[in-house]
Amino acid sequence: MIFNKQWLDELVPNSLSAEEVSDIITMAGLEVDSQDPVAGEFTGVVVGEVLTCADHPDSDHLHVTTVRTGENEVLDIVCGAPNCRQGLKVACAKVGAVLPGNFRIKPAKLRGVPSNGMLCSAKELGLSEESNGIIEFPADAPVGTDIHDYLGLNDTAITVDLTANRADCLSIRGIAREFGVLTGADVKYPDIPAVPAAIPDTFPVKVADTAGCPRYLTRVIRNVDLSRKSPLWMQERLRRLGMRSLDPVVDVTNYVMLELGQPMHAFDLDALKDEITVRKALPDEKMVLLSGQEASLTPDTLVIADAAGAVALAGIFGGDRTGVKAGTVNILLESAFFSPRAIKNRARSYGLDTEAAHRFERGVDYQIQAEAMERATRFILDIAGGEAGPVCEAVSAEDLPEPKKIEMPFSLIKEVLGVDVERSAVTDYLSRLGMQPEVKDDMITAVSPSWRYDIAIPVDICEEVARMYGYDRIPNTDPVAPLRMIPRREAHVSAWDIKSLAADLGYHEVVTYSFVDDKSLKALNPEETPIILPHPITSEMNAMRTTLWAGLVNTAIYNMNRQISDLRIFETGLTFISDAASENGIRQEEMIGGLITGNIAPENWYEKPRACDFYDIKGDVERLLEITAGNAEFDFARGSHPALHPGVSARILRNGEYVGDVGLIHPLVQKALGLKKKVFLFQLKMRALTTRSVTAYAEFSKFPSIRRDFAIVIDSGVPAVKILNTVKKNAGDLLQDISIFDIYEGENIAAGKKSLAFSVVLQAQDRTLEDAAIQEISDRIVGSLRESCGAELRE
Repeated sequence: MIFNKQWLDELVPNSLSAEEVSDIITMAGLEVDSQDPVAGEFTGVVVGEVLTCADHPDSDHLHVTTVRTGENEVLDIVCGAPNCRQGLKVACAKVGAVLPGNFRIKPAKLRGVPSNGMLCSAKELGLSEESNGIIEFPADAPVGTDIHDYLGLNDTAITVDLTANRADCLSIRGIAREFGVLTGADVKYPDIPAVPAAIPDTFPVKVADTAGCPRYLTRVIRNVDLSRKSPLWMQERLRRLGMRSLDPVVDVTNYVMLELGQPMHAFDLDALKDEITVRKALPDEKMVLLSGQEASLTPDTLVIADAAGAVALAGIFGGDRTGVKAGTVNILLESAFFSPRAIKNRARSYGLDTEAAHRFERGVDYQIQAEAMERATRFILDIAGGEAGPVCEAVSAEDLPEPKKIEMPFSLIKEVLGVDVERSAVTDYLSRLGMQPEVKDDMITAVSPSWRYDIAIPVDICEEVARMYGYDRIPNTDPVAPLRMIPRREAHVSAWDIKSLAADLGYHEVVTYSFVDDKSLKALNPEETPIILPHPITSEMNAMRTTLWAGLVNTAIYNMNRQISDLRIFETGLTFISDAASENGIRQEEMIGGLITGNIAPENWYEKPRACDFYDIKGDVERLLEITAGNAEFDFARGSHPALHPGVSARILRNGEYVGDVGLIHPLVQKALGLKKKVFLFQLKMRALTTRSVTAYAEFSKFPSIRRDFAIVIDSGVPAVKILNTVKKNAGDLLQDISIFDIYEGENIAAGKKSLAFSVVLQAQDRTLEDAAIQEISDRIVGSLRESCGAELRE
């Protein structure tokens, strides 16, 4: 929000500088972003009157003029502005004047004709960024008066960076209200009397969506003259607040919006058909906006329509068909309250950002519409003439916001702020803020005003008191924070623990977007249909990831393209799977994924380079699984993931449940993704790792351990893990360790068979094991292997 110091001074008389005003409102929570002069820096420019204007004898665009700049001072000036003419009051820079950019005016000859000054445009004086000719002042402008004095240019434009909850300060009235409370001064609000109807004309209005538009006011004004200019003071105030003067109707609606905070709109009455209807847009409905853009309306958009279709996006932007144009003589003036919910985000969905939408979606005062209508009507009649009809109002009282009555003890203010604020000061603050305070014993009751949507609970009242009392007056105190031990289950494994272990294994953590290319997902996880985004950031980020591998592979490709070929990276994050049984039809699964490629170790003198292989990444996964400390039994089964090589991959099972995959990327997938080297991947569900067995103390055995070696012959297709699991289940509590130390296929072993040798270590806690007990365990191991795996002892 931009406001100028002079306008604020009119409403709240004060002798403060712009810097002091900025400091005061900043300390009240209305942060000032900038302070800027309202014009460029110049001297020696006065009001002049063009006495004569003739064509230059040696030019097709220059004019030779005589300009009166004082009672007895007439200057000869050559001017090239197309709007220069006899009788015009202009801004004249006399010889010796200095314009913005340190441009000094000197006597000169233009194509042989002397010129002793310069007629200035608004751009040349730093009053605007663009201009189409020299400045035209009203006929009553006093000749010889310095431009600074005539236009009041010794002024400052102050920009306030408002938070979304302070829509009440998106007007000079709101700023003045705050400033008046902060300085203890009374605010001189302008008197806005009702304008009596001069004609009986009205226009039919029907509000179909009362929730979106609880109040809608209209007024017919006939015979306006849009060729007239808005008064200079209004043009200047609009300019200083960042708006251009266009025509009387547009200028007035903009002015009322900046003054009172109520956006308004005017329709060309003769272009409207039958009646106004406030409704939601129809399916496939379209309209052409004032900007010339055609908008395809969505059914959730509130529109103003007539019998021929939508004529405006309610609270956002007008339509071209009924817009006020140069030939308009009859208008229908609109002043409405649109619910913030009906306007929020609608402008952005159409690529628009308007002052009206900015205010309506944050909340406009829902009791100010009639006042704004009277203010705008008076200005239009004074500037453009015409006759006004009666004000017509359609209102749904039950759909209007209700003021909130808030009761709280005075003691809460000290509890929240830490200081005692006098009761009289509290009631004065709240009265000036329009909250109608009432005091009874130790309780104070306040009512949220119609322009404050953010006042709802007692601490909101405390905040208002703090702002008005002054944050800088509240002493600094050390906070008291009693320490509280947060319970932490020892069996819980945090994500930090898992990521720390991955880092210890030599992996670097990466963080990638949850949005990836759907083509990558199709190659890496074809079994899941990705969720396609309706409005992606880019075409390469158009789908929600169903696997972490997409981001890891893209990271690997990025690094490989920059000669970084040895990689060990991991990522944790959510994947998003379509699932009708889940909330919103999306199942979110937290995963950890990893990727390795290149050599297992940096090049060195003491060993030969070795490329990483399946067993390297499988070993890393096993280390991650060990974090559960035996809480669950994990198995590796033959892999079947479509993105992995079927012979160099494995499914990871936790107590028989599938929890992840590990393996070499499939050659066809590798080619489709543009990978130039072999890449090994793993992915695990985080929930499979987040619970571990709690370590329990146990004494070391004082008795000797016994090792027994076994050599068995089994089918070549029997996986080693099956042997190990069978032994663990049948060896009993005395088993301390099991290890495979030899696998042999060849001479003296039948075709399709292999010899596998393993050792078991047995130890008792309370005794030395005897041969009979050891033999019993050995027989049980051999018997179980024969039964479950078809194994036979090798002779």
